[in-house]
Amino acid sequence: MSIRPDPFLPTALLAAVAALALAACGEPPHPPNMGGTGTPQVAVTTVQTQRLALTTELPGRVTAALVAEVRPQVGGLVQERRFKEGSEVKAGDLLYQIDPATYRASVDNAQAALAKAEATLVSARLKAGRYKELSSIKAVSQQDADDADASLLQAEADVTAARAALQTQRINLAYTRITAPISGRIGRSTVTPGALVTANQAAAMATVQQLDPIYVDVTQSSATLMALKRSLENGRLKSGTATVRLLLEDGSVYPQAGKLQFSEVTVDQNTSAVTLRAEFPNPRGDLLPGMYARAVIEEGVLDQAVLVPQPAVSRDSTGKPVAFVVDGDGKLAQRTLTTERAIGDQWLVGSGLKAGDRLVVEGQQKARPGQPVEVKAAAVKADVTTAAASAAAAH
Repeated sequence: MSIRPDPFLPTALLAAVAALALAACGEPPHPPNMGGTGTPQVAVTTVQTQRLALTTELPGRVTAALVAEVRPQVGGLVQERRFKEGSEVKAGDLLYQIDPATYRASVDNAQAALAKAEATLVSARLKAGRYKELSSIKAVSQQDADDADASLLQAEADVTAARAALQTQRINLAYTRITAPISGRIGRSTVTPGALVTANQAAAMATVQQLDPIYVDVTQSSATLMALKRSLENGRLKSGTATVRLLLEDGSVYPQAGKLQFSEVTVDQNTSAVTLRAEFPNPRGDLLPGMYARAVIEEGVLDQAVLVPQPAVSRDSTGKPVAFVVDGDGKLAQRTLTTERAIGDQWLVGSGLKAGDRLVVEGQQKARPGQPVEVKAAAVKADVTTAAASAAAAH
């Protein structure tokens, strides 16, 4: 078997000899992804501070501003219903009419009792006057005069009691007209004409709810609320306008802005959460009690916020966030950061960076801290002077 010489072997040998010659002359070949001088190349952006409006997004439920359950205060048969289910009613509007016949009779009876008591009072007053005159001339005994005075007092008391009884019967008669206690939207009726109802029964005949304005109750962890208060107290965060925006179940934004009304004074022991209540105008009735919504609440404003691109932040072996900057000598330096929350594709940095730092956003893996690097400008999006920060990523 014959051995055929490789025609490419001389070429390979010549290439190897040329490489050794260049190395001997101190001109090594350039590694890939390096600048023309052999120095690692990194892309940087200059850190700038900006005014940032911080908001937090919290889950909640829509609740009516006022709720009144309609119940009868007297018993009887329902004669008629005077409203349309689901309609708007005003306070004082007639909703139901209970048969008033027996209550009218009670009023007439109480009026008769009052008339009788008043007639008795006239007789007792005249008798007491005569006995007083006769007693002065010793024509009747003092005991008879005292009895006449006592009868007069009793007759006056009977008149007062009869008047109170008449007023009670008139009130009961008025209660046969069941009116709307508040203005709002009335729900379905649980009774129909002909139904028998009793005074102060457990089941409501209908429910009226005031839907404009309307409330949204949301929950926030007590730890987050305490951190927010500390930031406001030390001046790092300025108080905002307490405006609230609402995200509906379908993802749409409710067009009307609301205002934060109050924070609950008790922390839920099971969830360690505090309830916040926001009030929203609801002129079209789009918000209904029980709806799920997410409220975007403005926490405050940072005048000197530092936002950096998320790709520029990594983690060290201990899990702490770190970033790389190019110092004044053109060398790569590592900084340990404190990140507060994610805002879109950026991190809000609490400490570790300051305005003017040249932050490395690309190529930091090509060099080690303390090594000189070649700087090029990074193609990054323009900063936004005011941004809305969602706290959902921070919890």
